[in-house]
Amino acid sequence: MNLDQLRAIAAIVDEGSFEGAAFVLNVTPSAISQRVRALERTVGHPIVTRTAPCHPTDRGKAVVRLARQVAVLEAEAWQALGKDAHGRTVTSVAVNADALGTWFGGVLEDAANWPETTLDLHVEDQDHTAALLQHGRVIAAVTAEPTSVQGYSVTPLGVTRYVPVVAEALLQRLPTQGQSSIQRLPLVRFNDKDDLPAAAMRASGITDHGPVHYVPSFDGYLHALRAGLGWGMVVDEQLTPAVQCELVRVPGLEDVLVPLYWQSATVPSRQLQRLTETVLRVAGERLEPIDS
Repeated sequence: MNLDQLRAIAAIVDEGSFEGAAFVLNVTPSAISQRVRALERTVGHPIVTRTAPCHPTDRGKAVVRLARQVAVLEAEAWQALGKDAHGRTVTSVAVNADALGTWFGGVLEDAANWPETTLDLHVEDQDHTAALLQHGRVIAAVTAEPTSVQGYSVTPLGVTRYVPVVAEALLQRLPTQGQSSIQRLPLVRFNDKDDLPAAAMRASGITDHGPVHYVPSFDGYLHALRAGLGWGMVVDEQLTPAVQCELVRVPGLEDVLVPLYWQSATVPSRQLQRLTETVLRVAGERLEPIDS
């Protein structure tokens, strides 16, 4: 494997096509095809699909992960040599929207002072960020998955506490209380991957719910709950005194605790190590311990 081949593979996955990769790398589509074919002959397997968009094959995912890691190390090597021909080191990170809207902001405040690093954040549900690691889209992730992806290390971060809440005005409009009223309440989910409301209901033995609204925005989700669109799960940190004047706990439902972990590539990258140390420090200051 050589650097040009690995760059081509990463660009194809990022851009979704051979033509897009050629544009980004300033070469012809024919050159991209030649690099991919040569690499596939070397490894003995197809690496990317020839679909629209292109995706790494199951065996190609390992090559894409390698391409991401090599890119970080290459950029750091140029910087150590006093060269800046490749610009800043791009560090691709997967993080869930709730973390990005709360405690991960402390990481961004530190990163604002890293002139040689560019963060490429991929927002995904914490139960699905590990898939971005497996596909080679990122080299680090905040995830709910405690088992590390091959080639990555895993470190506990802490627990995010989700509280079931509803606008008091909406709750008062129901004629009865208890589980029967919960089952008639409209529900607000972040997206179709959001399992937190279902987890709260399962823990209380509730199997039915009212109509479902979808609001895929961190701030918009809270606004929807405050407006009385339905009930939902919010991070305890969002329950400021002003919010608590409008939202009350959903009767009969308990908090849902979601343990979070940090998975990062096991490569000798100074900048990735700095990012890891910052994430662990900020999470330790803002999240509940996992063993609590």
